[in-house]
Amino acid sequence: MFHVALVEPEIPPNTGNVARLCAATRTTLHVVGVTGFRLDDRAVRRAGLDYWPEVELHRHRDLEALEAALPGSRLLYFTTKAERSYAEWAFEEGDCLVFGPETRGLPEALLRANWERCLTIPMRNPRVRSLNLATSVAVALYEALRQAGDLERG
Repeated sequence: MFHVALVEPEIPPNTGNVARLCAATRTTLHVVGVTGFRLDDRAVRRAGLDYWPEVELHRHRDLEALEAALPGSRLLYFTTKAERSYAEWAFEEGDCLVFGPETRGLPEALLRANWERCLTIPMRNPRVRSLNLATSVAVALYEALRQAGDLERG
């Protein structure tokens, strides 16, 4: 089992797409900090997210609370600033894939303090700043699932 953590997500459709991905793969979703939108049952029903009951969602006030909730997990921080590709990383079940806010990413101090666990998704075109959040989560999560052999289990 893997975990996905979104830190202060800002764009509701991105979070909805990540939630659907987590539901489809039976991956726990963690939302950390304040969101720019509501995540209560009424709001998600109105948005037509009929799969929402399939999402195992946990809310955390901050990254310290996330770490405390996942004592046996390695937190892996995804950023365009990292030098190590996600494809070079050996994922292990229990890993938590952490993604920052869409407009600013994870804090620089957090990245510096955890540089050995910072990963990037390489892009061939240097003029493209980053991938969409939901796309990034899908790329990384499916590689983690592939490495763990979870894709064959269905």
